[in-house]
Amino acid sequence: MPDRDDHGRFVLDLPDPEAALAVAGEAESNLHRLEALTGASLVLRGLQLVISGRASQIERAASVVELVRPIWQDGQVISLVDLQSAINALNTGRSNDHAAMAEHILVRSQRGSILRPRTLRQKKYVDDMEGHDLTFALGPAGTGKTFLAVVLAVRMLTERKVERLILTRPAVEAGERLGFLPGDLQQKVDPYLRPLYDALHFLLGCERTSVLLEKGVIEVAPLAYMRGRTLDNAFVILDEAQNTTSAQMRMVLTRLGERSRMVVTGDVTQVDLPKGQLSGLLEASNVLNGVAGIAVCHLTSADVVRHQLVQRIVEAYARRDG
Repeated sequence: MPDRDDHGRFVLDLPDPEAALAVAGEAESNLHRLEALTGASLVLRGLQLVISGRASQIERAASVVELVRPIWQDGQVISLVDLQSAINALNTGRSNDHAAMAEHILVRSQRGSILRPRTLRQKKYVDDMEGHDLTFALGPAGTGKTFLAVVLAVRMLTERKVERLILTRPAVEAGERLGFLPGDLQQKVDPYLRPLYDALHFLLGCERTSVLLEKGVIEVAPLAYMRGRTLDNAFVILDEAQNTTSAQMRMVLTRLGERSRMVVTGDVTQVDLPKGQLSGLLEASNVLNGVAGIAVCHLTSADVVRHQLVQRIVEAYARRDG
């Protein structure tokens, strides 16, 4: 913890300008957020962070700064999600769990960014994927369901724990409107698979991703391509699974082969199937919950890691629908 000075303030010496910038945030936005969250006053003076206020406010603000220390020590950007997650951990008595989460580095991106879980539920999701052959992840947009699955898949491929990655999702417009798009079926559904390509490009870079796609080490394909196959020694990600039918879900789940792992992600509040048709994701997550080797992970609006407005949008629609 930081040391108190003669005025009763906490003073934290930061190691370098990069850490100071990470703590302060752009235009000192993190300091303003911490002041709003804790009631303390935070001032950055060179490489010293000075925290003042009532004793309880100082303690709370200093604790948050310490909980996100692994992030700013590396000069990584601290987001509002990181600060709010640390506050939630303090409020629920899970500071030790949060500290362990912050130390959990998943991988470095192509640009050198350190990727780690951002919330305790994201950490549980990663643990579920690492410890189970089949994991269902249900939650709203922006909670990292797909991205974290791709991160773990790329890491396992790099570590040679699997020989290939297979990323798939249903093309819910595989009927009339899709037919008017130019090209073969793969080209028609590529727009639906773009989020998976984006994640791969971020982690591996465009050039390496293209090479691995050409070699067949990474396959990004519509769900229809999975029928009749056995997916051995692979990490399989089924994305946007809320738009699978019951039959499609059963089909893809039974493709899982030896030495393989599968992650199924989706948001059951955004089902695009015809009205009255049951989502295969909702059915499977209920039917298979509690089966040995299978994990069902639920993420919430508190785990949204996109723009802070996304969290508010998700919560607003949840209130309307609730």
